[in-house]
Amino acid sequence: MSITALSFLAAAGGEEAVNPLLPQPMEIVGALVAFGILYWLFKTKVVPNMEAMYAERTAAIEGGMQQAEAAQAEAAAAKAQYEAQLLSARTEANEIRETARAEGASITGEMRTQAQAEAARIVDNAQRQIEAERQQAVVSLRQEVGTMSTTLASKIVGESLEDEVRQKGIVDRFLAELEAGDVRPEKVGSAGQDA
Repeated sequence: MSITALSFLAAAGGEEAVNPLLPQPMEIVGALVAFGILYWLFKTKVVPNMEAMYAERTAAIEGGMQQAEAAQAEAAAAKAQYEAQLLSARTEANEIRETARAEGASITGEMRTQAQAEAARIVDNAQRQIEAERQQAVVSLRQEVGTMSTTLASKIVGESLEDEVRQKGIVDRFLAELEAGDVRPEKVGSAGQDA
């Protein structure tokens, strides 16, 4: 039977009425013993295990956060190093490009100067060759004109003008007069027909 049933029977039996709201002394003792046992179990077994779990979890979270912060710091350092290397590479590439441009301009200038010098040398050689060929042509023409004119004069005069020194002097004098413009054409045939 339960305690409340006993108290109901006791009240019905004429004994003093017991207040059902107040616990019986035996119930208080039993409750205190049960509470003590539970308190001792929680204090010795449950709470330390929960504290250990909480500490592990806190350590794991803090360790993870520290690892994350370390990883972020390492990533930031790697990024800074990468950016520094990239900047250095770009700077070096720009320097190489500028050096190549300067060398290209220098080589172009040197080649242009060499080409101009070569062109001037070729033109000078060509002018000398032309002048030499012209002189040779003038000498050749003088000889041919002299030979032809002495042959023609020999036929006109009727005597031989084969003396080479004399022939050369006559031809040179005639050509000099021709170059100076002192020679005037004369009409030979008309004077003989009028007489």
